Amino acid sequence: MSNDKPVILIPGRINPRVRERVEAEFEAVSLETADTGLLDAATRDKVHGIASMTTIDAGFIDSFPNLEIIANFGVGYDAVDARHAAGRGVMVTNTPDVLSDEVADTTVGLLLNTLREFPKAEAYLRAGRWAAEGGYPLTRLTLRGRTIGIFGLGRIGLAIARRLEAFGLPIHYHTRNRRDDVGYTWHETLAGLARAVDTLIVVVPGGAATANAVNADILDALGTDGVLISVGRGSTIDELALIGALSEGRIAAAGLDVFADEPNVPQALIDLPNACLLPHVASASVSTRNAMADLVVDNLGAWFAGRPAITPVPECAHLDRKPG
Repeated sequence: MSNDKPVILIPGRINPRVRERVEAEFEAVSLETADTGLLDAATRDKVHGIASMTTIDAGFIDSFPNLEIIANFGVGYDAVDARHAAGRGVMVTNTPDVLSDEVADTTVGLLLNTLREFPKAEAYLRAGRWAAEGGYPLTRLTLRGRTIGIFGLGRIGLAIARRLEAFGLPIHYHTRNRRDDVGYTWHETLAGLARAVDTLIVVVPGGAATANAVNADILDALGTDGVLISVGRGSTIDELALIGALSEGRIAAAGLDVFADEPNVPQALIDLPNACLLPHVASASVSTRNAMADLVVDNLGAWFAGRPAITPVPECAHLDRKPG
């Protein structure tokens, strides 16, 4: 390995553009999985950065005595123990902003598909049923007259709200603290939000604080005309409770882009006619994924040039300049 460039570890799979740029701009070391047992001690000593989209736990972080930065591919970084990294003086970055519009666009599309059944209507046409049986049945659900609740009004949540506001729909939200830069109706609790709306969009990050936050009680509060849309992390939804609520008609429908155990989606959820399911594609366009990849590598470049990280996660904001 050359001593001229910082050594960057890529554990497991990663966006091809990240790999291409890391290999061109740094000294790259790749692992099939995030297993430090695959590296000898001398190589671990040389690693100064990690570019990843996999679990990076405390033990993994501690395996690299000279580690300075972990550049996470994705706006959600719950797979990285950022608090432990910060305690070690290790910067963690993510990729916010560059995917907000794409995810917001997808969310609106998923909501419309869930309400108006457009994927099923297309399948009906393609199967020749329009010609054989007549028009597709009228949909019971519509976007018209709905009240939107957004659980998590961060960058993406706000982008979703702006789009749905343009549809002429009232917007409510729940976050830990009320935002003073929007006029939307704030609810102190998620249950209060669910009771006040009939359309709940979940876009909060994963992690212990939000695990199974949308449970049977929240779904019952949403009501029989309620629609759930989830584009944040699958861990925020109690999937068994959701399956029960959908199958028993305690809510009307759900549209999901994320799941608790990806790519394994419960068959009971797949079988439900009132569930619209996508394989985690909210940000999956070439242009957006390229922008995310560039931000991963640009964070590494800034850090090793002695400049502040471009997008430090909150736990590491106080480490926003390379030490020394």
